[in-house]
Amino acid sequence: MYDIAIIGAGPAGISAALTLWAKNIPFLWFGSQSPSQKVQKAELIRNYPGLSLISGADFARRLRQQVAEAGLEIREQTVTNVFRMGETYHILCNQEEFQTRAVLLATGVESVRPIPGELEFLGRGVSYCATCDGLIYRGKTIGVICTDKGQEHEIAYLASLAKEVYLCPRYAPVEVHGDNIHVVEGRPQAVTGGEAVQAMQVAGQSYPVDGVFLLKSAISPSILVPGLAAAEGHVAVERDMSTNLPGCFAAGDCTGRPYQYAKAVGEGNVAAHTAASFLRAAGK
Repeated sequence: MYDIAIIGAGPAGISAALTLWAKNIPFLWFGSQSPSQKVQKAELIRNYPGLSLISGADFARRLRQQVAEAGLEIREQTVTNVFRMGETYHILCNQEEFQTRAVLLATGVESVRPIPGELEFLGRGVSYCATCDGLIYRGKTIGVICTDKGQEHEIAYLASLAKEVYLCPRYAPVEVHGDNIHVVEGRPQAVTGGEAVQAMQVAGQSYPVDGVFLLKSAISPSILVPGLAAAEGHVAVERDMSTNLPGCFAAGDCTGRPYQYAKAVGEGNVAAHTAASFLRAAGK
């Protein structure tokens, strides 16, 4: 049992982690070791206090350096579900499960909106986790929409199980290959079906499939955490960064605009302090 888990390693997640570390609160931290493309590709950051005219690459380097100096560990595992059960949270990462007393969401925002049918067929043929649900489709035909090249190992795993895979990649180059992997070019348009998924629509073509896997670098918090309240497409939070779920806090872009680093860092700090108070009140 862990005290708290941070999900996300952007500026908000890093701020929260450093605050919890300073308060000597042990935590799990899930995210990517590599700086996000949003930070890395920023040409020039002009409005961060104390860091005048710094490039995104330099800003990311300084953040990672601070994490390394503190000796903090980031688990490069994709969190696929967070369930509140009683007084604790159960965090699923593929086949692993972790139990915590609180959770702090710093997931950022999805750069790609859900396609028609994606949310409607979630749990009825649509999945975000290859290792969680891949065995269901052994010997069947599946569609895969992948926005993250780092997920290609998951595509290979699915291909080892399925009869046929229709792969719609949203990146280039594609470096996963197999006799049963058919790359389909174009923009994914919809997931369709009846009681369950029956087809994947890409660039005006329909591909008959038994299921569709959407492999992304991030999952919307409202999908990730059942029961989490949202407002205008973002996590609904109070001023102290608490959500409608006891022990669940959120910070950064996932809580809404403005999408700025200074705002994310401030919210990460506030969320960590609020989480610490929550744990202290619970006698942890």
